Amino acid sequence: ELWGGLPLTLLLTTAGMAGALPLGIAVAYGRRSRLPVLRGILTGYVELARGIPLVAALFVASFLLPLFFPDGMALDMLWRVLIAIVLFAAAYLSEIIRGGLQAIPPGQLDAAAALGFTPWQAQRHVVLPQVLGAVAPSLANSAIALFKDTSLAAAIAVPELTYYARKINVESYRVIETWLVTTALYVAACYLIAMLLRYLEQRLAIRR
Repeated sequence: ELWGGLPLTLLLTTAGMAGALPLGIAVAYGRRSRLPVLRGILTGYVELARGIPLVAALFVASFLLPLFFPDGMALDMLWRVLIAIVLFAAAYLSEIIRGGLQAIPPGQLDAAAALGFTPWQAQRHVVLPQVLGAVAPSLANSAIALFKDTSLAAAIAVPELTYYARKINVESYRVIETWLVTTALYVAACYLIAMLLRYLEQRLAIRR
């Protein structure tokens, strides 16, 4: 049963990062916009997401999101959790990306313009690759933290790894064995994720 919950935990982590990273990049660029209204809205979103715990966001998503869909159009609990995770993680990733953007010297854009790059091409081919390479370790840490944070989805009965651990614990009363095995699975999965992200980081450095 524990092995049965691990794939969903990995799915929530992978899909959460896949959705949160582009949204975080968009938010980071939006907070550097010349439009005060846009900057204010995105700053408010980031501060709100950083100011509430993930478990609260999961409960809000599980109860409020269905209200925005027409009658008869059900929103699966897994999608509610995934939306909450993406919005929550994107706020933190946007701050990482924004810090990387601020570290890029302005001369990079001037050099790109001198070579005939449009502003979009300069960001796409010059600035963003450098930013992602520089903040890769922080993004890897965020991915591992998100993998562990998905355990909070057990609070709203999403059948991931911690949910099954709690279920086995209640049914068998074998507390020590259950949580030792669960901990070992989390540690092993985090180690494998770290190795994979380190490999991708090295590949990105070689490409740069």
